[in-house]
Amino acid sequence: MRILIVGAGGREHALAWKIAQSPLVKELWAAPGNPGIARHARLLPVKVDDVEGLAGEARARSIDLVVVGPEGPLCAGLADRVARDGIPVFGPSAAAAEIEGSKAFAKEVMQAAGIPTAGHAVFDEPGAALAHARARGGRVAVKADGLAAGKGVVVCGTPEEAEAALRAMLVDRVHGRAGGRVVIEDRLSGPEASVIALCDGERVRLLPAAQDHKRAGDGDQGPNTGGMGAFSPTRNVPEAVAREVEERVLLPAVRELARRGRPFRGALYAGLMLTPEGLRVIEFNCRLGDPETQPILMRLQGDLVPALLAAARGDLSGVRLAVDPRPAVGVVLAAEGYPGRVTTGDVLRGAEEDFGEGVQVFQAGTARDAAGELVSAGGRVLTATALGEDLAAARARAYQALGRIRLRGGHYRKDIGVT
Repeated sequence: MRILIVGAGGREHALAWKIAQSPLVKELWAAPGNPGIARHARLLPVKVDDVEGLAGEARARSIDLVVVGPEGPLCAGLADRVARDGIPVFGPSAAAAEIEGSKAFAKEVMQAAGIPTAGHAVFDEPGAALAHARARGGRVAVKADGLAAGKGVVVCGTPEEAEAALRAMLVDRVHGRAGGRVVIEDRLSGPEASVIALCDGERVRLLPAAQDHKRAGDGDQGPNTGGMGAFSPTRNVPEAVAREVEERVLLPAVRELARRGRPFRGALYAGLMLTPEGLRVIEFNCRLGDPETQPILMRLQGDLVPALLAAARGDLSGVRLAVDPRPAVGVVLAAEGYPGRVTTGDVLRGAEEDFGEGVQVFQAGTARDAAGELVSAGGRVLTATALGEDLAAARARAYQALGRIRLRGGHYRKDIGVT
């Protein structure tokens, strides 16, 4: 098979690493990729938002399967465009991807399907939004309706915090058009977890559950980020809870999307909060999570390619996923300034060493400079990921690997995997 991976982050590096192990793969390509992905695949200089360019490369190279990593090209219709050329795509159509592309639409789907979630209201006018938030004492989550690179959520505890969040989104437009409409949710409390499933439009196959750390600082302090690390499994999602998520969340969502003529084929991500009243869905994503994918794929045993192809073709009935019982932990190394204005172009030392069996460093925001040196090129630079006999051992191995990597101004949380 000839496979094309679309994306350039740590998630896509993990996918390339896993897919390259398949005996079915004859050629592996990535667009645009990164220097880490280049160790497993041939890179194509095509941006993820160039739908026609990506479709053209898939045709020209006789690609048998396109695996789309990020949400942007999915919401822009990449899967639809590639499918018109008869090429299977792991990733939903633009219509199905709206479950991430619009938080208001996701809430509509959840209500119609009876999926447990927080109470909410949708606003595009600042005054009405602020009145709603104040009526709840400011204890709300303010969410940009559209795609905001994982930074469009502000969890508020006071009316002043809610007002600042609403002003930033609806007035100052810090997220552009994505924040021109907001969803205000009643604030929930409890541990979070992520359950991701491969979907074929009708059936689902659960991947190992994971838990990520969104806040920039230790102890879940500081601003929200795209994710500072993740671990799998999580005690928050034992087998009974995983089955509840499958039956009460994922299958109802897939069936409701199919009922609306939007069959979902790809990876459906349910972000959950386990409240004292039971599980609640915080969000849906239309793709594999980042950084959850990194530890999840470390634990997934066997060949991933048949499962991806089966989902793309609409028949997961014969797919069974085997999971390594050992835990995995992934810790993100971020560039100076992240999640705000980041510094790039700093030399990255040690990231391409051999860290031994069960340890991988998945590159994300990296590039080569004119001299061929590996340098930082984004906010989240890499994820050091390790398996261990228990969670403590996996954490220790991931942090040991990270300790061998040098980046001026680089920073990371010290408590990833601490539950």
